[in-house]
Amino acid sequence: MSTYDPQLLATFLAVEQTGSFTRAAARLGIQQPTVSQHIRRLEQQAGRTLVLRDTHSVSLTADGEAMTGFARNILAAHEAAAAYFSGSRPRGRLRIGFADDLALTRLPQILRDFRRDNPLVDFDLTVDQSGLLHQRLESDKLDVFIGKRPSGEGRGRLVKRDRLVWVGTPSTRLDLTRPLPLVVYPAPSISRTEIRRALTRARLPFRSACVCHGVNGLIAAVAAGVGVSALAASLVPAQLSTLGPGHRLPELGTIDLVLLTNPRADQRPAVRALISTVLASGSRSLTAYRVEIAEGPGVRPHP
Repeated sequence: MSTYDPQLLATFLAVEQTGSFTRAAARLGIQQPTVSQHIRRLEQQAGRTLVLRDTHSVSLTADGEAMTGFARNILAAHEAAAAYFSGSRPRGRLRIGFADDLALTRLPQILRDFRRDNPLVDFDLTVDQSGLLHQRLESDKLDVFIGKRPSGEGRGRLVKRDRLVWVGTPSTRLDLTRPLPLVVYPAPSISRTEIRRALTRARLPFRSACVCHGVNGLIAAVAAGVGVSALAASLVPAQLSTLGPGHRLPELGTIDLVLLTNPRADQRPAVRALISTVLASGSRSLTAYRVEIAEGPGVRPHP
């Protein structure tokens, strides 16, 4: 019967979450050849190919996809056992900030898993725009922040790198000779900044047709045809559609979902336990639930 080394599993999940051996090595503080060695050893233990890699990309095989779930469970059990028998179970109050649009994901399940393993930790939970949460973290009003970071910044632990995409509805038609109607968050907003930067580079005029203070308002405004907006590709809900090349809008690039900690609190056992839970959860935990839209009663959401 095979046994799986937690260190190898942690490396595997880092590769899965970052989509890169190089970024996984940077996250773990090890060399890239060591990452490759860990993946080979894990594949030897499993007797299966888990990761497909070439010079341009890294992807998981079907067995690799299955391994992500097992790896998360094994690492969670390992962490829980270590905390229990060390007698240092985390306790106290944890001030957590979540980016508003991550409420569309399975992030609540991550909190549930954390709470199950750390019942002595209580929460102060703030859900807001990433830009405002960055400010709260810097002013010592948060211990941990999970959300977006500005383009070009290197702070924080990368949880997931995603494309920023334009969103509208299937009936969206654009006249690029007139100011593009935008649905945006108020400043400071990372997605708003990237939208304006891309349109300015492309020399396309724009206007703020609707300013929303939450992701539900943004989704409602775009779905109503008020204007177009941008979201991380994996966070696009079923109510909206990704706009394609036919709309002739400029590329928005990528956006990073990261975990940032307050330097005054990052050594607290509760903070370190939450970091482990988030990083072990897999990048698919930060993917939007898809909800089928239909008329009439009996419509039920599907993950």
